[in-house]
Amino acid sequence: MSATIAPPPPPAAAAAPSGSSAPRTTGRHPAYRINLSRVQAPGSPPCDHCTPADRYQELFIAVQSQQVFADSKTFVDCAPRGEPEAILAAYRAEHAQPGFDLGAFVLAHFSPPEIANDDYVGTPGLSMAEHIESLWPVLTRRPQEHPERGTALPMAHAYVVPGGRFAELYYWDSYFTMLGLAASGRSELLHGMTENFARLIDAFGFVPNGTRTYYLSRSQPPLFASMAELTALAGGPPVSHYLPQMLKEHAFWMDGLHVLHPGDARRRVVALAGGEVLNRYWDDRDTPREESWREDVETASGADRPSPEVYRDLRAACESGWDFSTRWLRAPDPADEATLQLSQICTTDLVPADLNALLYRMEVSIAKASQAAGDLPTARHFHDLAAHRREAVNRLLWSESEGAYFDYDWKTGTLRSCLTAATVVPLYAGMATDAQAAAVARTVRARLLAPGGLATTECASGQQWDRPNGWAPLQWMAVRGLERYGHKDLALEVRRRWIDTVRAVYQREGKLVEKYALRATERDKPAGGDGGEYPLQDGFGWTNGVVQCWLDPRYDTVAAAQAVYYGPADDSLGEDDPNEELHERPHLHPLQDTAG
Repeated sequence: MSATIAPPPPPAAAAAPSGSSAPRTTGRHPAYRINLSRVQAPGSPPCDHCTPADRYQELFIAVQSQQVFADSKTFVDCAPRGEPEAILAAYRAEHAQPGFDLGAFVLAHFSPPEIANDDYVGTPGLSMAEHIESLWPVLTRRPQEHPERGTALPMAHAYVVPGGRFAELYYWDSYFTMLGLAASGRSELLHGMTENFARLIDAFGFVPNGTRTYYLSRSQPPLFASMAELTALAGGPPVSHYLPQMLKEHAFWMDGLHVLHPGDARRRVVALAGGEVLNRYWDDRDTPREESWREDVETASGADRPSPEVYRDLRAACESGWDFSTRWLRAPDPADEATLQLSQICTTDLVPADLNALLYRMEVSIAKASQAAGDLPTARHFHDLAAHRREAVNRLLWSESEGAYFDYDWKTGTLRSCLTAATVVPLYAGMATDAQAAAVARTVRARLLAPGGLATTECASGQQWDRPNGWAPLQWMAVRGLERYGHKDLALEVRRRWIDTVRAVYQREGKLVEKYALRATERDKPAGGDGGEYPLQDGFGWTNGVVQCWLDPRYDTVAAAQAVYYGPADDSLGEDDPNEELHERPHLHPLQDTAG
């Protein structure tokens, strides 16, 4: 089978220079293209059409550089007390006057964000499952709560936030949170969240990283099709109802495909030297992240290349959800501290195994939904795209000697050597062969299985997506992927160790948190994770969702396993017959026991 996905570019098309910063489709930030009627509920407060850096310009730089707030995210989440244009004009008129107090000016003109239910204390004596149930209302936000002219994108339906400083809707977090909503029978809230994401795609052509204007230049790991499937299983509309949005999102990830020649890249698409077309993470801006402005400027100051390149790679790593990890560094060596510095980041040089596995799942889902809608040409087209992507990933991103999937450096044409938990995502997506899945299982058991669950990487660096931290979405994808290929003993071991870790911290501290420090030995005490740009956050959406699914006694039944797990079986692509039927599954409550 040929690995080439893209047709030859039209003769008149000019490819973007290799490794260059491709021009944006517009010179203005996507926030200027907000179509509020497609996103918000009637009567909800509108957001500003500019990001804080664009709106407040030198005031923004002064606030962030002088550290008016300890957390860089605080200012960009502030709500203006008056018209933003008037605030900037006042700053320009006053800032050079003797005795000007920047902090006082900011507090006079902006309302700092309030963390809703920040004083919430769980009821003593609740089991962990009961505690999670009690948290769903605490973490739920409603459209009318958005401040006017702030950065929060107005939503049409209620939604669940992760918790702590993360007071907005996040893309990939939400899928794992929604698993818990499905398990708890909160179907209306689950359906509303899927509808929110569909409206975001209608408005922008993609799902932003999060629902803030400053997140509109990037996305996150693509899981909307999975949300649509989960919603259908929970009694919502069929997956084909969301086919227009699924097609739009796929077009976003493949934008630039037809202007590429082998060896080129544009935005999120990479045309490899052999003609294969795969994807990378990207961001349409090459400036410091507004929510981490000071940190990014400091990182870039230690780099040996132009700052815009560093900013782009930092932003692209945020699109991955793994912000940050040695996975994205040029040549990380635990014995050499200089190689572990974030200034060594090279995210856009890499073709990630997990991203391409999730895009494969998207393509399979679109093929199925198109078949259900009676659109056979589209079904066949996406069947072929998925098959070609699977062939390319299994050939180029697989190491037979290591028994694992690795990211691929498209600029050097070499496979990376950093083993990470991303190696399980091709199993989760169903694109590995049985032999590859067996090899991954052996590698995971030997190198990534820690006493507290699945380790994120093999390297301890101080970054939060490295050892010793473990994360709920990685545990879920590992367990589901291993179960899919019959490695149930290892899947059960990962699941048991993770639940024991979460339970031990809950019993000691009365809360669930964003990430956990996996113990180095059995004698170590389980604890919340550490590292990264901000303190450990509790709440926490995706931890709650994954744990609630695994605590449900129905999870292990055949009906529950089928219902909770999204997507078709491996043979639904029908490699031997590209016209083979791609059936949609029956609508079930995600944890409904249909055995009688």
